[in-house]
Amino acid sequence: MTRLTSLTLAEARDGLANKSFTSLELTDAHLGAIEAARALNAFVMETPDQARAMARAVDARIAKGEGGPLAGIPLGIKDLFATKDVRTTACSKILGNFVPPYESTITSQLWRDGAVMLGKLNNDEFAMGSSNETSCFGPVVNPWRREGSNTTLVPGGSSGGSASAVAALLCMGATATDTGGSIRQPAAFTGTVGMKPTYGRCSRWGIVAFASSLDQAGPIARTVRDSAILMRSMAGHDPKDTTSVDRVVPDYEAAIGKSVKGMKIGIPNEYRLDGMPQEIEKLWSEGAAWLKAAGAELVDISLPHTKYALPAYYIVAPAEASSNLARYDGVRYGLRVPGRSIGEQYENTRAEGFGPEVRRRVMIGTYVLSAGYYDAYYLRAQKVRTLIKRDFEECFARGVNAILTPATPSAAFGIGEKGADPVEMYLNDIFTVTVNMAGLPGIAVPAGKDTQGLPLGLQLIGRPFDEETLFSLGEVIEQAAGRFTPARWW
Repeated sequence: MTRLTSLTLAEARDGLANKSFTSLELTDAHLGAIEAARALNAFVMETPDQARAMARAVDARIAKGEGGPLAGIPLGIKDLFATKDVRTTACSKILGNFVPPYESTITSQLWRDGAVMLGKLNNDEFAMGSSNETSCFGPVVNPWRREGSNTTLVPGGSSGGSASAVAALLCMGATATDTGGSIRQPAAFTGTVGMKPTYGRCSRWGIVAFASSLDQAGPIARTVRDSAILMRSMAGHDPKDTTSVDRVVPDYEAAIGKSVKGMKIGIPNEYRLDGMPQEIEKLWSEGAAWLKAAGAELVDISLPHTKYALPAYYIVAPAEASSNLARYDGVRYGLRVPGRSIGEQYENTRAEGFGPEVRRRVMIGTYVLSAGYYDAYYLRAQKVRTLIKRDFEECFARGVNAILTPATPSAAFGIGEKGADPVEMYLNDIFTVTVNMAGLPGIAVPAGKDTQGLPLGLQLIGRPFDEETLFSLGEVIEQAAGRFTPARWW
């Protein structure tokens, strides 16, 4: 059965079509792998009965020649996506045992195309975190370890459960969300591929909100091709989401293997940070050389407002979180801690229901939106955001097709290593937040390993709604770097 879990999504799709194995066999193999990997804490809820029922139904459809593009493929779902009749908590105590009576648009599209749900994946509470240590279900463990060390490492966040499960071969792909790097950073930390689509490309309906103008759903997968296959099912217009864009969804898989000859790849000077580890610098140069060898042209570019992106992000995101999380009041659903008055009930419920990181961000957000500070902080941050967006627009107007940068400032770090200083943790998002601030697509692709044998990723940033170019370029890097799988220890 390990043979089945080691297949890529594309290989499994072909095997199912050729009737080499059934969806039930494929699903059972992954359910067995999940059971054996509970030490990773990637899944917060396993749904074996539902998975087998879905697999049997898909097998019946495949036998009639009616299978969809994801027919029989077992996936993991981040616990931010509402799943009908299956507990959805955003990994927060405040949602308790909330069971939605509805399905998120993205998961409904995956089931429409024949995918099978293995269960719900762990994430940072309300997607607030860069290490998957803020979940009320406890931290997720990265399946990778430093050579010669037993130290448990973080998988990155907030989609740490998604990245860990895909890297450990527990599912063939996973849904994830990205508000400031929450798809790309964990993908880089685990040697997987993470695609953050253009804002508006995938519906946000039925996904627990963190920061509505920044949140975007996307896939984490084992290969660039697998990521492209999942993207096609996840993308599309949704009238229930007013920010969803009504554009035709291209065949992203067709972009895999397309020539990148003549494409202009921008190398931004501002991403060369003081004190950047030598191995990150080397990886970046190698990635540029691989793209050049494939026929792309490298050009130096400037994104002058990059240095303001992180502080502006940590004003905009908490402000929107403060507004979005106001609905958790202990009245309608989830946790309720009684008080002598309605105000006290709110206070008691939120104090017990929200974890420290969520409380910190809600307080920051409430402060920057308060009278007397709104103009000084929030309004100024929005102006900076406009300038960041303009920097990218000017580069693309000069013929740049995509921008190459590192995905993270380091490889995965140990659980508990960076918890004391929140600012140190926030710096993990330094290469990724600009993409969300500008609403652009970005992909993280495994590109090498550090001196301790841990995976490192490179990031490609594209023009709005030009994910196809990113898939083409990402595949060039993947072919040059090879694929990485952690040695099994769990």
